[in-house]
This record gives sequence, structure tokens and C-alpha cells, in this order.
Amino acid sequence: MIRHVAEHRRLDTAELPADAAALLAAGMRLSLVAGHDDGGQLRIVYLFLDAATGRRTELEVLLPGTDPRIPSLAGISFPAGRFERELHDLFGIIPEGHPLPRRLVRHPHWPAGWYPMRHDAGEPSGFDRTVEPYPFLEVTGTGVYEIPVGPVHAGLIEPGHFRLSVVGETVLKLKARLWFVHRGMERLFEGRTATRITGLAEKIAGDTSVGHGLAATLAVEDALGWEVPEPAQQLRAALLEMERLYNHVGDIGALANDVGYGIINAHALRIRERLLRINEEMTGHRLLRGAIIPGGVQLLGLPTPAEITEIAAEVGELAGLALRNTVVRDRFAGTAVLTSAQARDLGCLGYVARASGVPADARREHPFVDLPVHEVLRQDGDVLARFSVRVEEVAATARLLVQLLEDAPRERDLLGSSPDPEDRHRRRTGTTTPGTGIVEGWRGTIVHRVELGDDQVVRRVKVVDPSWFNWPAVPVAMGDTIVADFPLANKSFNLSYAANDL
Repeated sequence: MIRHVAEHRRLDTAELPADAAALLAAGMRLSLVAGHDDGGQLRIVYLFLDAATGRRTELEVLLPGTDPRIPSLAGISFPAGRFERELHDLFGIIPEGHPLPRRLVRHPHWPAGWYPMRHDAGEPSGFDRTVEPYPFLEVTGTGVYEIPVGPVHAGLIEPGHFRLSVVGETVLKLKARLWFVHRGMERLFEGRTATRITGLAEKIAGDTSVGHGLAATLAVEDALGWEVPEPAQQLRAALLEMERLYNHVGDIGALANDVGYGIINAHALRIRERLLRINEEMTGHRLLRGAIIPGGVQLLGLPTPAEITEIAAEVGELAGLALRNTVVRDRFAGTAVLTSAQARDLGCLGYVARASGVPADARREHPFVDLPVHEVLRQDGDVLARFSVRVEEVAATARLLVQLLEDAPRERDLLGSSPDPEDRHRRRTGTTTPGTGIVEGWRGTIVHRVELGDDQVVRRVKVVDPSWFNWPAVPVAMGDTIVADFPLANKSFNLSYAANDL
């Protein structure tokens, strides 16, 4: 079992900025900020990850339940500023010195002073559209006009509001407004037994059932000191790669469809359907639910290496047809560019980061099992780069899957030994036992942090999907892009609304 070095430090709020700045300067990434209501006082945990060493460092600060305040870290970390706005919306914690202290999660009709993650929040007093309005920055000038898009969209797309300020066909500014599907997912975990959270985690985002289900399960296993046999971890990795495969195939077809090459999309959907049927044969569910369980894995069957190789070859042929089409390349190349510097500053993850030349892959940086992962990078950061990364990752994923399938054990139900209570005792911090699960989902790195009580009941779960980090990149990349390319650009990122909104 791979062990990750973890450090936990409790600080005064005055010490927080300097310690956080030192960790960031050392190359660590702020991956998660979790608020906690401990009854009478609040607590915040900042989780930093080191890609080079796999090290995990937590900084913890305690705050009074009345008028809680923290020094803002927004000046040294863009993601920190967004986490702080979330803390204010859900816990009423004020980030002092924040440059943009307006609502992020809560829409204007949410009543002022109601913080739903506080244990004494109670029911909302009623909607009130007159308090704390959410103004959009108005771009003015000769010939400037606005195009509102959403939040209700055609087809099955989830709700999100986009406001484009345009001159002619050129987008001057795009503002995205999300959180129309906020479900209070993190609160739903509280009170469940540790071994019963995987099923709920699988429903955070339907297209990332394995990613979120596994991250939650790894977090529980980390908290309980639960050893999982390596063959079971390898089968879990195979499930992750199957999820990556069917999603990438769908995106390859959808991007071609957005520039009018519908026949590519038709064949991509045919291949995706084949993969979904393989998923059902493996797990009994087309979205691969139910196979990952705390302590191990349960499968009905596995595809053959020949099947995966054949599918990868078909996808490669389709992608080649698309990229040899001059219209496709003309629409893809140079469209919605996200530079490497922008991707780093925003903290982007997954294929969005890798298409802009930023290596970010938890399979290499924070592995739960040793895998020979081939890193795919592009430098241009445009739609073509994001498309090409997916194409190459389909081939790399197929090769990895073939190796995992060839080495797969005959047993389909693999479980580890019972949790080690002594190991769990060593992990305790205060009255709860924390655990962290890190997984490279198909969109990028997923992080779950849990805290368990002595009765193995969940006290808190914090979930961070890569979409949280990548959504701010969409408006940045849309600068100087034409209106007609907005659907194409948005699809090239293909971020989750549900996993972001929680």
C-alpha cells in the first residue's frame, strides 16, 4: 500500500498567511479548503499537495462561532480567494482584505445571514431578491452589446448563465454564473456510516461515478487505516481508465459535431455506446457504479485486451479523419487560447492544464497504486490542443488498460483485511479522524477529505472536483474569441456544473 507523508499544523490566524505563502513558494498546491462547525467554534482546514514528493500538508485554524474572521489569502492564491468566498457563503466566515468579497455560491434570493453549513442554520426565512444583488460588470463603449445565454439551455445541458459583452462578433468579456443546481451534497454525507458513503459520492456527477466514488472510498480507508490489496487497487485503476475512455470518446465526437462534422460524432457515439455496454458487463451499471466498495472491489467481469485495442484503433481513425479536415483544423487552431501562465495562476487541472503545457496528473503525483502512466502534454492551450490531448489520452489509456487487464487476478471480488484501530488512533486530530482520497478522474484531480467520529460516523466530507479549478479558465480563454465559437470553446473544457455546484 502506498503511504503518503502527511503533516498537520494548527496555527493562529495571524500565522496563516506566512505559512501558506511558504508552502506555495515551495511549489505546493492549495487543493482544498474545508470549513467545519464544531459547535461553539468554527475550524478551517487548508490542504496543500506537493506534486514532486506526494507530500500532504494541512494547516488548521480555529475561529469563534460569533463574528468569525480570517486573513484573506486571495492576494497570493487565486483558488484560495474562491474557497474563501465559499466559506463566507456557507459558514459566514469573513475573509478580511478579500478583493472581491461578494457572493459566489449563494444567489441573491438566498436570505442574508443564513449560512446553511452551520449546524444552527435552521430553515431559510424565505427568498428575498432585494438583498445582496449580484451585479455583472457592464462593458461600455461604441458598438458594445450583451448576449445572455442560459441558465436554461437546449438539450440536456445543466444550468449555467453566461453573459457575453461583444463588439461585432468579438467577445470582449465573458462572465459565467453557476450554482443553479446547488444540492447541499456535502451536508448529505453527515451522519452516514463511513462504509456507506461510496454510493452517494458516485452520484456527485454522473459522468464521474468512479472518480468521486473512489476518492471518497480512499478517504475513508485512509482515515480507518484500511489496507487494500494491490490487485484490488489495480482493478480500481482499470475502472478509472474505463471511465476516462468513454468520456474522452464522447468529447472527441461532440467537438467534431460543434464544427459541423456530424458523421464523426455519430461514430463516436456508436463507440461510446459499445463502451457503456462493456461497463454494464463489468459492473452491472452503464456508469460503472457499485463496483468500488470500502476495502476492495466487486466486479462481474472484465473486457478482453483485444476489445480495448480494437476500440482505441477505431477512435484513432476517427480522430485522424477529423484532424485531416481543413475546416476542423481551422476552427480548432488558435481558438479560446489558455496560456501556460494563465493555467498555472488559475490552478487548472487535468486535460485543461495539460493542453496548456502544465503537467498535472494525480496518477503520477499522488498515486494510490503504481501505474506506468504516459503523460500527454500540449503547449498551445487552444481547442486543438485540448482535442489532441484527449485523442492521445485515449491511446495511452487503452495501452494502460491492456496491461492492467493482462495482469488482472482471476478473482473479481477482492477485499482487504479489517481496518487497523491502532493505525486509526495514530491519525486522530482532536475528536475526529481525518482521511484524504486523491484520484485522477477523467477531468482531472479529485480530492475528498473526510472526518470520522469514534463511531465511524461521518462528521464532515469536503469534495473538490477539477471543475472547481477549471471553470474560471473559460472566461479567460474566451477573450478575443468570436461569439460563434463559444459553444465549441465551452465544450473543449467540458466542465461539470453539478460537481462544481455540489
